[in-house]
Amino acid sequence: MKKQNGFTLIELVIVIIVLGILAATAVPKFISLQDDAKVSAMNGVEAAVRSAANIVYSKSAIDGTEASTSTSSAAGVTTIFGYPTADANGIAAAVDLSGFDVITAAQTANTATFVSEKEKASSDLCLSYSNPTANGYVLAKGKMNSTLCVTTGTNGNW
Repeated sequence: MKKQNGFTLIELVIVIIVLGILAATAVPKFISLQDDAKVSAMNGVEAAVRSAANIVYSKSAIDGTEASTSTSSAAGVTTIFGYPTADANGIAAAVDLSGFDVITAAQTANTATFVSEKEKASSDLCLSYSNPTANGYVLAKGKMNSTLCVTTGTNGNW
């Protein structure tokens, strides 16, 4: 009697079909997890920016410059109305986020845009911090459009 070695062609095709079905069901779940992770990371950025702005405001209140309509400095951060300005010496200096860039380009005057270092393509998530007014600062969620953050509003979703 002859001993058979290996797999038949039909067995190999069936294994490939089963693996294809498993991959087809797993890929959408994996993509969904990536989107959820990006939203969670941006929620963390939002919390960090809010905390940094409020800490700088506290320092401004201690210094007595929280009502100043002109640019002043609190803890090495430029402020107006006690909150960090939307530039490199303001909110960008107040918050330290590894993995994220702060865009304060000329076309985004009076706003600072927070975006992932790796995800600067169109329709990626971003957070926009506007120069403070007497009513405080404004954070707006949005998506990137070339180098601009197109916001969906202050309470919008990503």
